[in-house]
Amino acid sequence: MRILPVFLVFTLLLLAGARDAFDQWVAETELPNLLADTSVEVVDRNGQLLRAYTVDGGLWRLGAQSDAVDQLYLEVLLAYEDKRFWSHQGVDAWALARAVAQSAWYGRVVSGGSTLTMQVARLIEDSGTGSWAGKLRQIRLALALEQHLSKQEILDLYLTHAPFGSNLEGIRAATLSWFGKEPHRLTPAEAALLVALPQSPNARRPDRNPAAAEAARERVLWRAKTAGVLDQEGVDAALMTPVPKVRRAFPAVAMHLADRAKATAPEAARHQVTVDRVLQTSLEALAQEALRGLEGRVSIAMVVADHHSGEILASVGSAGLSQADARQGFIDMTRAKRSPGSTLKPLVYGLSFDRGLAHPETLIADVPTRFGRYAPQNFDGRFRGELRVREALAQSLNIPVVMLTDELGPANLMAAMRAAGMAPELPGGTAGLAVALGGVGVSLEELVTLYAMIPQGGVAQPLIWQAGKDTPRQQRVISRSAAWHLGDILSEIAPPAGAPRSGLAYKTGTSYGHRDTWAIGFDGRHVAGVWIGRPDGTPVPGAFGAEIAAPVLFDVFQRVKPTLDPLPTPSPETLIVGNAALPEPLKTFRGRNAVFERREDALEVAFPPEGARLAGAREGMTIKVKNAAFPMTVLANGAPVASGVRRGDVTLPATGRGSATITVIDARGQSDRITVWID
Repeated sequence: MRILPVFLVFTLLLLAGARDAFDQWVAETELPNLLADTSVEVVDRNGQLLRAYTVDGGLWRLGAQSDAVDQLYLEVLLAYEDKRFWSHQGVDAWALARAVAQSAWYGRVVSGGSTLTMQVARLIEDSGTGSWAGKLRQIRLALALEQHLSKQEILDLYLTHAPFGSNLEGIRAATLSWFGKEPHRLTPAEAALLVALPQSPNARRPDRNPAAAEAARERVLWRAKTAGVLDQEGVDAALMTPVPKVRRAFPAVAMHLADRAKATAPEAARHQVTVDRVLQTSLEALAQEALRGLEGRVSIAMVVADHHSGEILASVGSAGLSQADARQGFIDMTRAKRSPGSTLKPLVYGLSFDRGLAHPETLIADVPTRFGRYAPQNFDGRFRGELRVREALAQSLNIPVVMLTDELGPANLMAAMRAAGMAPELPGGTAGLAVALGGVGVSLEELVTLYAMIPQGGVAQPLIWQAGKDTPRQQRVISRSAAWHLGDILSEIAPPAGAPRSGLAYKTGTSYGHRDTWAIGFDGRHVAGVWIGRPDGTPVPGAFGAEIAAPVLFDVFQRVKPTLDPLPTPSPETLIVGNAALPEPLKTFRGRNAVFERREDALEVAFPPEGARLAGAREGMTIKVKNAAFPMTVLANGAPVASGVRRGDVTLPATGRGSATITVIDARGQSDRITVWID
């Protein structure tokens, strides 16, 4: 009788030792790396995926967490794969015993005994399931995982590593590829297919074997109904839903900006940028539309920003990212340094207003002028004579802005550009007067930064594209009144043909040789810029910013919002008067050489203008003279052709074809001369 208690004690000790040995065996399990590489993701301001990058081996493996996955899918998954997941310790003894018994009875595998934790163990070690040794390793690792991780963490590992066919791993890669969406909300049909695929991911790929995919999905649906997860109505609707026949491409939005984010912080797994995916997608479509009809090597770039916050809301570097594309779409033209053409002129005028050199109503001369060896010309080769500064800016005339730059000093213009947040590059290293007309390298992003300053009352508003980044320190570039005057002038420029007169303040530009065309504009909230040209810098014959880029700019604003926000109101110190009410020094612009300039009542050959080309003048030419003291003498190429003249207009004899210099001398000894070309 005493033998039985001794046996029981011995048995208990043996079992306790076995348990301790088993626990030690599990505790000594060497865990594999649980931090497998996942795809680097770039998301927009709202967390929407813009672009993802494959991991080594070309796998799409996006990180996933159960709280971001549809609850229905999780319920169907556990009902089909592991209904006691929340209660077992990594191994479901009942399911394992059932699987062994069925295999022995039928002589083949009828059902699996693997828990979800065991499947995770297999996935993270990439171990097989065809041998008892492999199964034993999975059991040991599953038990160890349960000791080190929470159930939620184990479930997240499954959602990240489960295979879904081809190079897809994880629930997010699967839903993006098969359904074109994140797994936040799934239908019963979608949930059931996603549960079925990991069992045999390649054999059940719906794009290659839809029949197998449908059959596997049906088994999952009936199991879910039996478990009470789905009702009959839900099952019937799911059975009527076809499986996806095509695998979708992963999001590829804001490609250049995504590459920029990845290059800026290569170790980060997730990058959030400030762009809005909906607007970005819309403008990328507009970029492709805008290039239709233009020759094949022309590209386009666009930037839209909120000038209150400085956040870039859309950044289109080209019409498409393809190295094989003749348009060189792989180049991000929002950051490329190019000649800005006339787009720097508003800054020159703003600085001139602040320095007391001019006012929008100041009269300024658009006449042939030389600055040493530099003789700028207007784009059309014509001169307008005396006109208001407002008109000179609106018409984008070159002579007046160079005259003002000569007074300001090119170095001060460069300093103002840097203060506005730009990083201009000088081809020759030294700033000259040509800077005002585009003789400097700037990027589209920098020009948008410059124009963001104007509606911000002259205070620099550096742009940011990384979400959560602090805006750089701001500094004043021009005064509030100067900024208001610029916005007022630019908002009155006529829109391009076919565009609404919405009051958008904008400026166009065309670089020398028609290499770059620009249009930059703003309203009370947003600022945007468009560049069109060839990335290789070769000319685009006949291209002008007003004709090519400006219509696109207006289309951009229509896609940003239905109506424009009003521009700021003038500050109290803003001087809004006509020319007659201006202080005397501001009525007419006079440069630093004004003391040597011709008096208003001085003798002047009023017609023809300097540099004119005259057709038919080989038979005679009429000139008109103002402010003369009669009689006058007229010389042609140094030889007298008329004397004793007592009228303000006189017809001269023919001088022959070619250049002719006409000189007039009056009775007081005053003289004036012009040089014309006779065809």
